[in-house]
Amino acid sequence: MADDTDGTERGGGADAERLRLADADAGRVAWRRWGPYLSERQWGTVREDYSPGGDAWSYFTHDQARSRAYRWGEDGIAGVSDDKQRLCFALALWNGRDPILKERMFGLTNAEGNHGEDVKEYYFHLDSTPTHSYLKYLYKYPQAAYPYDDLVRVNRDRGRHDPEYELLDTGVFDEGRYFDVFVEYAKAGPEDLLIEITAHNRGPDEAALHLLPTLWFRHTWSWAGGSAVPGLRHTDGAILADHEELGSYRLYFEGAADTLFTENDTDNERIFGSPNATPYVKDGIGRYVVQGEQDAVNPARTGTKASVHHELTVPAGDSVTVRLRLTGTELTDPWGDFQQVFDMRRTEADIFFEGVVPDGLGEDERRLVRQALAGMLWSKQYYYLDVERWLAEHGVDPLAADPRVRNSAWYHMVNDEIMSMPDTWEYPWFAAWDLAFHTIALSMVDIGFAKSQLELLLRRLYLHPNGQIPAYEWNFGDVNPPVHAWAVLFVYELEKQRTGRGDRVFLENAFQKLTKNLSWWLNRKDADGNNVFQGGFLGLDNIGVFDRSAPLPTGGHLDQADGTAWMALYCQNLLEIAVELAAENPVYVEQAQTLFEHFAWIAVAMNRIGKDNASLWDEQDGFFYDVLRLPDGSATPLRVRSMVGLVPLVATSVVGAWTDRRFPELVEGAREFVRRHPAVAGLVASHDVLGSGAAGRHLFALFDEDRLRRILARMLDEEEFLGPHGIRSLSRYHADHPYTFDVHGQTYGVGYLPAESDSGMFGGNSNWRGPVWFPVNVLLVRALLNLHAYHGDDFTVECPTGSGRQLNLYEVAREISGRLTSTFLSDADGHRPVHGTRPEFAKDPHWKDLILFYEYFHGDNGAGLGASHQTGWTGLAAVTATLFHVVGAGDWGALREEPLS
Repeated sequence: MADDTDGTERGGGADAERLRLADADAGRVAWRRWGPYLSERQWGTVREDYSPGGDAWSYFTHDQARSRAYRWGEDGIAGVSDDKQRLCFALALWNGRDPILKERMFGLTNAEGNHGEDVKEYYFHLDSTPTHSYLKYLYKYPQAAYPYDDLVRVNRDRGRHDPEYELLDTGVFDEGRYFDVFVEYAKAGPEDLLIEITAHNRGPDEAALHLLPTLWFRHTWSWAGGSAVPGLRHTDGAILADHEELGSYRLYFEGAADTLFTENDTDNERIFGSPNATPYVKDGIGRYVVQGEQDAVNPARTGTKASVHHELTVPAGDSVTVRLRLTGTELTDPWGDFQQVFDMRRTEADIFFEGVVPDGLGEDERRLVRQALAGMLWSKQYYYLDVERWLAEHGVDPLAADPRVRNSAWYHMVNDEIMSMPDTWEYPWFAAWDLAFHTIALSMVDIGFAKSQLELLLRRLYLHPNGQIPAYEWNFGDVNPPVHAWAVLFVYELEKQRTGRGDRVFLENAFQKLTKNLSWWLNRKDADGNNVFQGGFLGLDNIGVFDRSAPLPTGGHLDQADGTAWMALYCQNLLEIAVELAAENPVYVEQAQTLFEHFAWIAVAMNRIGKDNASLWDEQDGFFYDVLRLPDGSATPLRVRSMVGLVPLVATSVVGAWTDRRFPELVEGAREFVRRHPAVAGLVASHDVLGSGAAGRHLFALFDEDRLRRILARMLDEEEFLGPHGIRSLSRYHADHPYTFDVHGQTYGVGYLPAESDSGMFGGNSNWRGPVWFPVNVLLVRALLNLHAYHGDDFTVECPTGSGRQLNLYEVAREISGRLTSTFLSDADGHRPVHGTRPEFAKDPHWKDLILFYEYFHGDNGAGLGASHQTGWTGLAAVTATLFHVVGAGDWGALREEPLS
């Protein structure tokens, strides 16, 4: 092995992956240059939509994708690319029966699925190290013809109250007649990828399989201002790739196999009915293999897309393996060290994760953590969108925002980065609040990447000049909950605890940008200027009686309990950051004082709004509600017991007693502010904001002890919010008592729906009226730990409500975390709640250890719902599974005892 000067190997044994991370973070070796950055779906995205009406799903379809060149990105199965996605590698397959070459995952569009868009394939992200020095992926490929038409027809005929028709339901996996196709990568160096593809025949008979490892260039050459045309050509035992920016690479392949070449250009004849500029187009390899069109590939064996064609027969119960090597170096013997490198990288991956997973976890919990983090790391995707250019290509003057054209006010944005995606098929685009939660799980394995993701949306090319953080691709101007500051503080604190050194440059840079975003909220989302905030759906899609992002049928506006509480949390987090920065730079004391005052006014407003003193707190019910404020000034609480009313619990932070000693001027300034303002003084008197709790700590919250107990009594009631697998998004009370509201003869209502949504609100592909969602549950766990740090062990509540069992708030947090984690763990019969009643996942040895990370979960039984590969924020399962093995009852509060600096 070479030494670390060329990046081929650095260290070994227990430290190998961590040394690679250190080298990558320091810029010494580009270990992250290549990774799983290829999306599993590029078709049907906003980036590729050039339709006049903005119908992204219909403009660029799955059926077109095999023949039509993409504008902004690429997709593939188990694929990798360089970090600018210039050169891509992925797997294509054909079983001899499918009508098309399998080059990408199939799924239903939003209009085709009875619950919105839905991928209809079984694939699993099994392993990844943070530098992607080792990667492992599994795709289950049926031996029968893939039932494309059947899946579309049956799902289209089903209603919103029916279950989804899945690939397992079609019978194509019966008798084990499928291939388990494992794809593994091991890096011998930062630009030297060893590839091993192993296909297992799980069926009772031998079966034919065409494996086509495919190398191609992203199409960058025919657009205005495009690059020079790169090239692929055949050489002895390899495909040579030349690119003016990337340089030269070789894809070595082992054994006798044919190479097929075409161009990554649109088949205009098929798509548009117009002549092709070249006879060799994007779908040429598929037409050659499946339809037998001999002239569809280039006999000169040159092009911009090429496959190594392996025609295999796999005996029943046996397997075949194909080996390749993609490298930037010409090698005389690509296979001499192949097995040694693979064995080493597998071992190093095991050692790395031994250092991540704490002692005390069982085998199944360890499996959960590793697959959750693997999914997080496989969900890193290259995301490219130059909005000004995109608008110009739509015929829109970038400097004259046109509300009819999506995102026209965001012409300053240039996205050209590796980003953590919510789901590589259903949500192959970033979302601001999702991304914040992603960094919590990612920080378990790669704090450098987690920090870079938080910094990304705050850069000038992302953050709007007015201070707004972009929300998500479908509407950058929408509003997500402001959780970015919380994530910044969490990642900063975690790194400090691990290394003894906080990254103050990261913290200070984020603080400056976040205060700009706070100003945007203060100026744009407080309709009446009374410190009560709106914001629309705020990530909770269909949770309200009305669509909270649309004009209300009543007129007027909503004073939102969650929007206001999110702002309280935002102020708390920025206050904590300001105090941390003030430990070395006293200029931040003044900003901390301002943030305290912002929080205090919000806390007052939560309890008294306007001339009628209408409150977001309902004393009769002991809960927080949205308030509908009508044009005549009257106010009506919308008494829906939902996550909206639990978010105020999230707005809970604790500051250690050291602040009194270090910053007496801050404490005295706060007391003077309270004395000057009777409304604030009344709040402090009832909520003990400036009082001292355990170890002299200070609590910032929107409720006093009495209200806390009343909220918790509902939250911990198994007939209301506390489900067997976490806190439900809507109280089960509404199953028998749906909330209704009449407007002009039309009745609007909210009832308990523990599974899928029964409405098309926000596309109908998510549901906040009953299911369990990991991100808000994790914030509730955080709040309980903060409340325990303040109140101590003597403060206990009944958990579950009515059970007679008294727990302190640390124990309540642990109870909720355990229920969340149990969603993924197998019981004595092998069943995992996440997989519902599927027998394959419980009994079949080739399925039972595979875990899917869904978007949300059935409120009563934990079955997975929505997007099935959302190891975006559901990757937080790695956190819930490990948190209480490393954080004891006294540890959380101890973190607040001294400044982190």
